[in-house]
Amino acid sequence: MPTILNPYISFRDNAREAMNFYQSVFGGELTLSTFGDFQASEDPAEAEKIMHGMLTTTQGLVIMGADTPDSMEYHPGSAISISVSGDDEVELRGYYEKLIADGGAVTVPMEQSPWGDVFGMCTDRYGVAWLVNVNAAQPAPAP
Repeated sequence: MPTILNPYISFRDNAREAMNFYQSVFGGELTLSTFGDFQASEDPAEAEKIMHGMLTTTQGLVIMGADTPDSMEYHPGSAISISVSGDDEVELRGYYEKLIADGGAVTVPMEQSPWGDVFGMCTDRYGVAWLVNVNAAQPAPAP
């Protein structure tokens, strides 16, 4: 297996809801494990909170997330942005539209960028910032 890098998003008490939302945006298979599944918290109130969630899509996207236990500090999403890019404009615009639906916000509309790609930025309803980039068609090399 090659080394991979993927986002792992921390939530406070809404990881299940957020991971299900991301599944509705990107599709794929979602697995969720609770603190109770592994007896990983002594606080009974945390038994149903998500200790580890993983969404894997057929396109190769992997998003992980978990609830932050009450005993740990939590600072929601302003430290990072998640970038999704590729060549399929219909697919990528679809992700963007789903991310801003129902409480998300447009930061930069999806439109032609100065570097030639179609690009947009948004924040989903969980406060996670997203960058969506459709690669411009590259001209064929000269013979």
